[in-house]
Amino acid sequence: MSQNSTDQFFKSTVLGHPAGLFVLFFTEMWERFSFYGMRSLLVLFFMASFSDGGWGWDQATASSLFGSYVGLVYLSTMLGGYFADKIIGYRWAVVVGALLMTLGHFSMAFETQFTIYLGLVLLVFGNGFFKPNMTSIVSEMYKDRPEKKDGAYTIFYMGVNAGAFFGILLCGYLGEKVGWGYGFGLAGIFMFLGLVQFWLSQNIFGHIGLKPVKKDTVEEQKEDNDKRVPFTTWQLGIIAVSTLLGLLWIINAPATKISKGNFNVFGFLGENGNGIAIVTALILFIILLVYRLIQYSKTTREKLIAVTFFAFITIFFWAIFEQSPNSLTVFAEKYTNRILTGNSSVIFLVVNSLMTIVPLLIINWVMYLLFRKTFAKYAIANITLSFSFVIIWIIALWMLAKDYYTAGYLHLSDSTLEFLRIAKTNEPLTEVPATWFSTLNSLFIITLAPLFSKVWESKYNPNANVKYGIGMFLLGLGMVAVAFGANGIAPGAESASVSMIWLILVFLFHTMGELCISPVGLSYVSKLVPARMIAFMFGVWYLAVAIGMKGAGMFGESVEAIADEKGISYFFWMLAIVSFILAAFSILMAPFIKKLMHGVR
Repeated sequence: MSQNSTDQFFKSTVLGHPAGLFVLFFTEMWERFSFYGMRSLLVLFFMASFSDGGWGWDQATASSLFGSYVGLVYLSTMLGGYFADKIIGYRWAVVVGALLMTLGHFSMAFETQFTIYLGLVLLVFGNGFFKPNMTSIVSEMYKDRPEKKDGAYTIFYMGVNAGAFFGILLCGYLGEKVGWGYGFGLAGIFMFLGLVQFWLSQNIFGHIGLKPVKKDTVEEQKEDNDKRVPFTTWQLGIIAVSTLLGLLWIINAPATKISKGNFNVFGFLGENGNGIAIVTALILFIILLVYRLIQYSKTTREKLIAVTFFAFITIFFWAIFEQSPNSLTVFAEKYTNRILTGNSSVIFLVVNSLMTIVPLLIINWVMYLLFRKTFAKYAIANITLSFSFVIIWIIALWMLAKDYYTAGYLHLSDSTLEFLRIAKTNEPLTEVPATWFSTLNSLFIITLAPLFSKVWESKYNPNANVKYGIGMFLLGLGMVAVAFGANGIAPGAESASVSMIWLILVFLFHTMGELCISPVGLSYVSKLVPARMIAFMFGVWYLAVAIGMKGAGMFGESVEAIADEKGISYFFWMLAIVSFILAAFSILMAPFIKKLMHGVR
């Protein structure tokens, strides 16, 4: 076998993959801990009453700002990808992004109007620098081992969801049970620890992600003889106009609702000004996209068309999937029976204990395997990582002790309660936090990701369209489950006591669908896109995700109106039907897209 430039990374492996992948695994884990931990609280915080420390917004306003925030998070990846490719390199982009996010979370912990908005702005730009460049480092590490990319991205994605699981579990618990600021602040602590660990371990990546220099560009051009299509003045003009319209729209939509119509950038266009602005931006973007695609060489053009097809499906996937922190969390709070007694209380406490402790033990085992390979060279980084988990264990055990005490199954003295800062209670009660259900997605991914990774690396690996079709079908099944569970809720009802099992089924089906689409989609971008465009195209991919995220917010804005008129079940049935239509469309398009991919699987 001939030696490739990335063979050095495979000389020292953990679970069959380079040790560097697991450095990225843990860095991404802490970033996702902070992102999902804060995000799980955001809509609930906005909708909570003033007496409960919230802002007292209606769901439409909260969903609008939530959708714009998450959309901007992914939209900013284009900026971060460009700076990494052209100026600072992947590594510095990750460091800058992590630092901005740390400051953003700490800002939100103060809970004032100014610090909340400032924190959201810092988080938007921080994610933009961080997110696309982590995946770019993974892509570069595996550029000579394309057959292992699907497995690598699935393992990386398991790290993403390990962080999401603990973030939602612990930040969500502290935010709902103790105080919103504690949940926001905890997210910042672990983002900072992730930044330190990455900085101290970065030499493990060799030359990957260093600042781009002219020599690298010349070498890349020698290896890549594909036709170049530089942006002309008029194309840059269209990009500027469509970008400006899109940004103004995504900011103006929630601002108009928050200000009760007093602020509206597009008010001069009439009642439908927002709609006119975004439709104009989309038309301009599509015109430019089509024009540029026809300029590339045939092979590159067809591969980019394939990426565009998958991006289109991805938009709808995320618009529906991301009801989790929005309409599904509100459904859990308002319509789901979360008060448990007797055997139900015991079962939940035991299950929740296992859900907390077993994943922690598994992740600690992965950390131990990494230590065996890297401790000699990166001792301080590994110690920092260990310290992070010490904090996680302390908070997790405190949470479980508090739950067992409030349920009446653990007796603690007054002095112990004071030391642990647990409020004394006289009436046993087990109340499942509304954010708890969102942890199921991450838990199922931690459990199922290794299985899916093995399937994607085996002879049973289906083609891209079938994966997307299966993913959308499973997404639809999840919505069918919650729609069926909500059938008995009358239109206009403010509360109900639906069984928890329906939300559990939602997250099981949605998780399996996510494993068919999300990590696999990233892998296809890295395989189909020319190396010189990789970070920027990851940014374009996240643009599709951004549109989906804003779409999720727009769906959330309409929930209350639909629930009042036709019932909450009708809303979920609509999303299920859309999912099934796109599943069929993806599978029917398989022969055509397969030709465009030129043998890439």
